[in-house]
Amino acid sequence: MDIRRRNNVTVTGRVDGPVLLLAHGFGCDQNMWRLVLPALAEDFRVVLFDYVGSGGADPSAWDERRYGSLEGYALDVLEVCEELDLRDVTFVGHSVSAMVGVLVAAKAPQRFSRLVMVAPSPRYIDEEGYRGGFSADDIDELLESLESNYLGWSAAMAPVIMGNADRPELGQELTASFCATDPDMARIFARTTFLSDSRGDLKAVVVPTLVLECKQDVIAPREVGAYVHAAIPGSRLVTLEATGHCPQLSAPQATAGAITSFIGASG
Repeated sequence: MDIRRRNNVTVTGRVDGPVLLLAHGFGCDQNMWRLVLPALAEDFRVVLFDYVGSGGADPSAWDERRYGSLEGYALDVLEVCEELDLRDVTFVGHSVSAMVGVLVAAKAPQRFSRLVMVAPSPRYIDEEGYRGGFSADDIDELLESLESNYLGWSAAMAPVIMGNADRPELGQELTASFCATDPDMARIFARTTFLSDSRGDLKAVVVPTLVLECKQDVIAPREVGAYVHAAIPGSRLVTLEATGHCPQLSAPQATAGAITSFIGASG
């Protein structure tokens, strides 16, 4: 199988620069990184891709069983890294991809040297002693709505996820991204995202890690950022002066600056 075609792999930036691998979240694709890309490409070799089921990835490679767990998405990442022979990689994962990064760093420590977790959440559902931001009923309702009317759900939820009501074009962009995703594939990815519990995996992280959270984020509230930071020894927590769940779009300069500063400090 042609892995580069399967995952719509793009490589840009400095040929001799340190490697950044940018991984998008649910309902998105590599285009979500475009506003941080110019700044990052000045100093880094930047690798972007789309998960199967998203963006320009090959839809014929879709396998419901494989992509019914985060392990399947981690396998995509590892195969991309093997295809390009990437080493000393800084994995930058947005939202659910932050947890994919935790998995790949544990599976292939010879390839990954740092993690950057952008708006991460290891568990969306509240439990006693843990606040993920949603009750179990909230998530059930969210998934039922998504499965019954995906386009309607996308139009309603994307602006909420994005935040920044004073910048409606951002919510419109995320809506368009959601709506471009095949509903059947999105249904599987949504269940994988919102029902996963990756809290137990955090203790396995041994590479330098940056946790990037937003000042206001209804999807990953600040209690979640504090939890992830506390669970990963030696991690750095940075709170961006940003609103919403997608700081790479709403605050691209601050996001790119935090990533660059972290790699410089941990290099």
